[in-house]
Amino acid sequence: MRALRDASGLTGDSVARRASMSAGKLSKIENGRVRPTVQEVDLVLSALGVSQEVKDEFLATARTEATEATAWRLLRRMGPWKHQKTIRAVEADTTTLRLFQGQLIPGLLQTPEYIAAVFSLPPVLPEETRARTVAARLERQAVLYKPGRRFRFLICEHVLRWRISEPAVMALQLDRLLSVGRLPNVSLGVVPSDRRMPDFAMTCFSLHDDRLVIVETFHSEVTTRDPKDIGLYLDTFERFASVAVYGEAMRALVESIRDGFLPRQ
Repeated sequence: MRALRDASGLTGDSVARRASMSAGKLSKIENGRVRPTVQEVDLVLSALGVSQEVKDEFLATARTEATEATAWRLLRRMGPWKHQKTIRAVEADTTTLRLFQGQLIPGLLQTPEYIAAVFSLPPVLPEETRARTVAARLERQAVLYKPGRRFRFLICEHVLRWRISEPAVMALQLDRLLSVGRLPNVSLGVVPSDRRMPDFAMTCFSLHDDRLVIVETFHSEVTTRDPKDIGLYLDTFERFASVAVYGEAMRALVESIRDGFLPRQ
């Protein structure tokens, strides 16, 4: 990777900036002091603008250990706003994003108040760190309005009722869902609780085209590029999608839950 950067004529600072990592981290990767994740290899190669053939060769090597888990405590230690920037870079390189959520409103659809409530949960972040993390997550949402992108969100009904903040914040969050759900490039489905389920909502996960899956557990974020794993998550997503409600039925369900948070006086 160092040789590729030298050949490109780009500085370490410029490549690191494009890959959403620090110049120090890139230097450690290039000098073999830190083993990069598959995701980081992909971001650096994209920043270098190498051919697809070269990229495939490097990624094939990186996939020797295709599944990686990074503990949340390590991400918090590094600075959670930096992780938000890494995810932003991954999303910026994604044409079709499929996201299944059985835990929280998807980050790309969250209001500032809801995000603040999420990052106020234990372990509590320092005030400055939380503010930077909220801002970084909001910056990610710009990708929703970029041309040539498609988004498919699936949210379990219980997520809409899961109170992590005051009723007014929850109601405004559901209004935000309804608003974004009208974008032409966004498909928003809600999996109703009264349907027979095709599987268990064990984790939330995001599918980035057909090349990457990111899974969130209580203790870590798991990334896999293994084609068999990707196929499993694609199948799981489509099975949940088959029982979800969309359009007017989805809006009626979300509005009824929202109105429950703010009953008329």
